[in-house]
This record gives sequence, C-alpha cells and structure tokens, in this order.
Amino acid sequence: MADAERDHPRPHGATRMQHLWRGGALVTHQIPLAVVGLACLAVGIVVAVAVPESDGPAWAMAVAGSLAAGVLLLGRIAFAVVRYRRGATL
Repeated sequence: MADAERDHPRPHGATRMQHLWRGGALVTHQIPLAVVGLACLAVGIVVAVAVPESDGPAWAMAVAGSLAAGVLLLGRIAFAVVRYRRGATL
C-alpha cells in the first residue's frame, strides 16, 4: 500500500495544500526561490564589501546571516530536486 503512494508524485485525492506541504512547492517554484537565494547571497557579498569592518558585530552578523540564508535556500532546492527526480516522497 505504501509503495503504491510512492509511485505517483501526486496521489489521487490529494489536495493542493497537501501537495504544497509535502515539498511540491520547492519543485514547482524553483526559479523564484532560486532568485531569492541568489539575492540573499548577493546582499551578503555587497554588505561585506560596502560596509566598513569598524561597525563591529552587526556587520559580521548581517554578512553571515545573508550568506547563510542564501546557501540554505539553494541547498534545500537542490535537495528537493534530487529527491523529486529519484521519485521519493518527503
């Protein structure tokens, strides 16, 4: 029974919200999410270059947070794409 559900990316009777909460949004909305991830990386790089280091810990936290958000978002998208192509469900 569980194998039959895994064979189909969207089992019959699943609502749109169930599909989205299973990780389908990461597959169907890859491009906008990838743009947001790249924007986070760009903001982190711009802040690292434009803001002087004398601003203290706030500068370092802004750079680290922006870079981490971008890397985590892009990594999660890549993980979802790999899982989706293998046919596994979240």
